[in-house]
Amino acid sequence: MQKSILKDQNDRVDGIDKVMGRAKYFAEYNLPGLTYGVLVTSTITKGKISSLNARAAEKAPGVIAVISHLNKPSAPAYEQEGGPAMKIFYTDKIFFNGQPIAIVVADTFERATHAASLVKVEYEKADFNTDFEKAVNDTKAKKLQGQPDYKRGIQDAYKTAEVKIEARYHLPIETHNPMELHGIIADWRPNNQLIVYAKTQGVKATQGAIANVFKIPVENIQVNSEFVGGGFGMALRTWPLEIATVMASKHIARPVKVVITRMQMFTMVGNRPAAIQTIGLGANKDGTLTGITHRAFGETSAYENFTEGVVNMAKFMYQCDHVNTQYTVVPVDLGVPIWMRGPGEATGAFALESAIDEMAHALNMDPLEFRIKNDPEKDQQRNKPFSDKNIKEAYRIGAAKIGWSERKNTPGSLINGQWKTGFGVSIGVFNANRGRASVKAILRSNGTLLMQSATSDIGPGTGTGMSLIASQILSIPVDKIKFELGDSSLPPAPSQGGSATLSTVGSAVNDACVALKSTISELAANSNMDATANFVEVLKKNNLPSIEVTKQSQAGKERDEYSMYSFSIHFVKVKVHSLTGVVKVDKIVSVGDSGTIVSPKTARSQMVGGAVGGVGMALTEESIVDHRYGRYINNNFADYHVPVNADIPEIEVHFINKPDPYINPMGAKGMGEIALIGFSAAVANAVFNATGKRIRTLPITPDKILASS
Repeated sequence: MQKSILKDQNDRVDGIDKVMGRAKYFAEYNLPGLTYGVLVTSTITKGKISSLNARAAEKAPGVIAVISHLNKPSAPAYEQEGGPAMKIFYTDKIFFNGQPIAIVVADTFERATHAASLVKVEYEKADFNTDFEKAVNDTKAKKLQGQPDYKRGIQDAYKTAEVKIEARYHLPIETHNPMELHGIIADWRPNNQLIVYAKTQGVKATQGAIANVFKIPVENIQVNSEFVGGGFGMALRTWPLEIATVMASKHIARPVKVVITRMQMFTMVGNRPAAIQTIGLGANKDGTLTGITHRAFGETSAYENFTEGVVNMAKFMYQCDHVNTQYTVVPVDLGVPIWMRGPGEATGAFALESAIDEMAHALNMDPLEFRIKNDPEKDQQRNKPFSDKNIKEAYRIGAAKIGWSERKNTPGSLINGQWKTGFGVSIGVFNANRGRASVKAILRSNGTLLMQSATSDIGPGTGTGMSLIASQILSIPVDKIKFELGDSSLPPAPSQGGSATLSTVGSAVNDACVALKSTISELAANSNMDATANFVEVLKKNNLPSIEVTKQSQAGKERDEYSMYSFSIHFVKVKVHSLTGVVKVDKIVSVGDSGTIVSPKTARSQMVGGAVGGVGMALTEESIVDHRYGRYINNNFADYHVPVNADIPEIEVHFINKPDPYINPMGAKGMGEIALIGFSAAVANAVFNATGKRIRTLPITPDKILASS
């Protein structure tokens, strides 16, 4: 069946398993004696637990245990001084509304859910604040340095420029809402052996985190996560709810499964934090940038600091001798944030790329021409040349495909009945990383290749990319190659995040396959075989059922000499209804400049997925908190609006597809993050071009368009 379905070498190697339901996600494993955990959560926002009565819950049908701070199992790391503030079940303090305070374990999910409702809790309430903007504006509120201030040249040089703009931009909290809910299955066995099925972006990271909390050897812990239904950053850490599940399994000596609810996704597994940013730009009348100032406030929790690269892009993306940035984090009484696709760079790009568009308008320049004029030849922040950068070519391709020549520089010029048309453009950029990873490769005399690495696949098609790299080197059809991942017992690899997996693990695949090819050549020579002999013939001639090699690969000194980034250019055409303020994205063109494209089909999927996420960021997504109670009020799919098919227009994806000569053997750089970074600004800029109304607060909803001047 597989041969008849696969169209070509570029098809996803896991595609058939997914569409036919054979792919198994963490919650689908049914272990012998499996029990079900349901979390009891705080109904106040700040304070402490004064009493917790679990007697009724413990007597409910099917209940096996109720665990809280009153009867917590041993977790040595939590019993020591220091460590994380959120030591689940090791404190009676409440840090945010919806904080897990107990877990009820029963023989069915329904019985556990009912019993959880019977746990009675009383609190001592304390004053709280969940209003980020209030905390930013309160001079007495706690504020922390998110990263060191940066200055190149003169501070705030934009203020003395011939033309200057200054604007303030607001981004709300966005919540991770993949279809797959978060959770874990934990099976604590005798002799401190633990089997875990988890939703994680890094099996080795999860293994290490659990080992650290419970102080057992990492080799005692087996973590499995072959398929992940969307991570997007939320699965880059091991959350308290996962530690609670492991505690429960240890306590009852049976496997426990916890799958949190959609409402709990808003409180337990992080979010993109809110941000308030001020951008100041200065330029000469000819369009030369003379000053960039980027100041940002980012949201964090009151119990744990979270920082990200909100102001990074302003330091190097445009040629400018005078640049200064400042990033401050402000605690509020909500759960700690986490990276979300595009992380802080997507947040910062909305402000910077909107401001660039505003400056172009102030100069009466085409915003594309303005960007090209200020495109840097080298990285001024690091004072290094870029390893590879083809932005001007990407601009030309995207402009031609979107029909940029139709754009009018005067906003509101393109009108068809009650619809106004506008065009917008923006840049995305993200560090092109390469870490350290190992791969075992086994070449067999039956013509197959097996590769193994403890990496993850949260959706981009990791196995497909690795198989294509191996196929090209060893001239083996992809359907003869198997890449095993998501298993902590395999050779080590880092978590999947930051668009680094193909570069990191792919380099190890490359090195392993090159080593295998060399061994085959040596065997052929020693056997007096022709150098072009098939590896199957060589192995059989030498009576070898297989040969294997394990290779560790990591970056060298390239980063000391070059500045390495992936780039994207997003072009958007929108239509805005004059009477209702409704925005329709009419066409999208995204151009990726990320080195060699190893897997064209999955690469395109990455860019399309980023564009869809960008539409959500720009037009629909916003987590709303009722600050009287510190609770989310749109914590469901009905009220938290993610884009649907009807919101998404034609999407064109194009790639420069030129190898970066320095980053890795494939010349390939990541693209998962750049697919989203900058996109929301392209939409906002297109809305301005259509209407003349500058929306600086996301999401861009009809009421804001109708209310803006």
